[in-house]
Amino acid sequence: MNPDLLARMRDIHELNMDQASWWPPAAGWWLLALLVILMLFLAWWGLRNLIAYPPGTWHRDARNQLVALRKLSRQLTPEQSLRELSELLRRIAITRLGREQAAGLVDEKWLQWLQDQDPEGFPWKEKGRVLTRIPYAPPGHTPVEQAQVLQLINAALGWARYDRQLKS
Repeated sequence: MNPDLLARMRDIHELNMDQASWWPPAAGWWLLALLVILMLFLAWWGLRNLIAYPPGTWHRDARNQLVALRKLSRQLTPEQSLRELSELLRRIAITRLGREQAAGLVDEKWLQWLQDQDPEGFPWKEKGRVLTRIPYAPPGHTPVEQAQVLQLINAALGWARYDRQLKS
């Protein structure tokens, strides 16, 4: 070998770096942490939903029908939505109380019973009055706004919850 070339060569030096810090973590660890948090939230939400509305019960069926009515109410007229809601609330009341007790709930007594049983304290006597008028009125007779219908459907979802007992 050429001695000139050997003289120009240098020996290999180790990198003289301190150990790599563990903070901040790489992007993959952040994504993994977000995924774990998301999975925990979904598990909590699913378990909460499963406890509140057990499969195969009328509670889950009532909730599903109310949610479907809320989605369908965009396509129906407000009067049609209120007719459906009124019928659904009556069926829920019959399921909860029995036909003998629920059949006697009409007009003010019906709205008062709804208000008494509502855990969220929705004013059924004031805002639910259309439930006693619209289903029996001729079409287009009483104007109702879509926002009022959605408010009643959302209140019905709270009223029909499973995790409480009926008040006497």
